[in-house]
Amino acid sequence: MRDAHEPPLASGARVLVTGGAGFIGRRLISVLAHRHGIEPVATTARADVTVPGARMVRVDLGDPIAVAALVQQHRPQVVVHLAGAVTGTRDRHAVASTFAHNLASTVTLLDAVAEHVPEARFVHAGSLEEPAPGDPAPPSSPYAASKAAATAYVRMYHHLYALPTTVARIFMTYGPGEQNDTRLVPYAIRSLLRGESPSLSSGTRHVDWVHVDDVVDGLLRVAAAPDAAVGGRTIDLGTGRLTTVRDVAERIAARIGGPASPTFGAAGDRPDEQEHVADVAATTAALGWAPTITLDDGLASTIDWFRNH
Repeated sequence: MRDAHEPPLASGARVLVTGGAGFIGRRLISVLAHRHGIEPVATTARADVTVPGARMVRVDLGDPIAVAALVQQHRPQVVVHLAGAVTGTRDRHAVASTFAHNLASTVTLLDAVAEHVPEARFVHAGSLEEPAPGDPAPPSSPYAASKAAATAYVRMYHHLYALPTTVARIFMTYGPGEQNDTRLVPYAIRSLLRGESPSLSSGTRHVDWVHVDDVVDGLLRVAAAPDAAVGGRTIDLGTGRLTTVRDVAERIAARIGGPASPTFGAAGDRPDEQEHVADVAATTAALGWAPTITLDDGLASTIDWFRNH
């Protein structure tokens, strides 16, 4: 990751990270602690979770009283909202859970911040699955709908209530430390390291893959940027390049070697898969940010991490 040009957060700044035990959250906390000298408060839904470098707080983000108490107690200057339920299913039964964990909890947190620390920078993690601003296409899944609606509320709080909010629209993040086997990169790496063939879809979907360290760098730049540069906006954190699932899986297999190889077509393709690409030029203009880690280098470091862990 770059650090020479990254705008610093002041040492001792009060930072709240929701979803701190997640893949991106853990990496963000590590950078805040080791590079910026900041021990953030980080939320989790589980009582037994610890993340080095953070003060972990168990809280239900859907509980307005608990969230208000959290914000009043810690009075964050920056909120990075990463918590949520991530799922690609199109099943109707996912509507209620994504509504609760991605939309209702976001509105609860927004309102608590607006009430008690209205000067705080609120950085909301958007998703490549949600339509880009101005795109008339309907959301393709309950998850995409919940994220798009949350983005609308984040922008509304900036427009109507002058809360300094920004949506960081995060594209397909991968990298060392990701343990979720429902995601292509960790699943393919684990399977191939065991000598097993990962069962994949057709692999024809084009995706904008971005390394977690570049994402964290972008989040910190958004957090430190003046409201005039990013307030009320959606800022893309991706590479601006599309690579198919098949290509990524084959690159992983080639680097690992061995007898096993991906089996394409063993799993069905989801309907209405999205193929959005990040507008990196706009992000660079706003923040001076651009990704620095190539896909090949990022996959190599990720495979090395799995070999050592």
